[in-house]
Amino acid sequence: MLTQTKKTHLSDFHFEHKLWMNELGFAGEEILIYEHYLEDLVKRHSEQEMLAALEHFQNQFIKEKEVMDILRHDIRASEHELVAFIQKHPESFDSFNLEDHRDLKDRMEQFRKIFGDLKARFFQFMLDWK
Repeated sequence: MLTQTKKTHLSDFHFEHKLWMNELGFAGEEILIYEHYLEDLVKRHSEQEMLAALEHFQNQFIKEKEVMDILRHDIRASEHELVAFIQKHPESFDSFNLEDHRDLKDRMEQFRKIFGDLKARFFQFMLDWK
């Protein structure tokens, strides 16, 4: 059985890079909203259990922002590699090895899952403390 390496158009990679950067930007804006809400909750509540939970979520949001910064950096690096490939291989402009892109795609999928889980826990926390 022959194994084929999947190929895709370079414009697809560029599209994904742009989409991911926008997605990370939106997630960053969401985190800012959550952080402002946390600040408001700290001012309104003095219960130790509540303050500990708020600190936990603040730390989680900080970690996610760090992950987002690394992803943004790596997406930009991947985009630069894509441009360099196009410049070095103009005759191969229509295709590029998908395997070189898979790790970044997997990391974005992992970010989506972890960030989605964090948001769900945060929303549940907000419901529990209303």
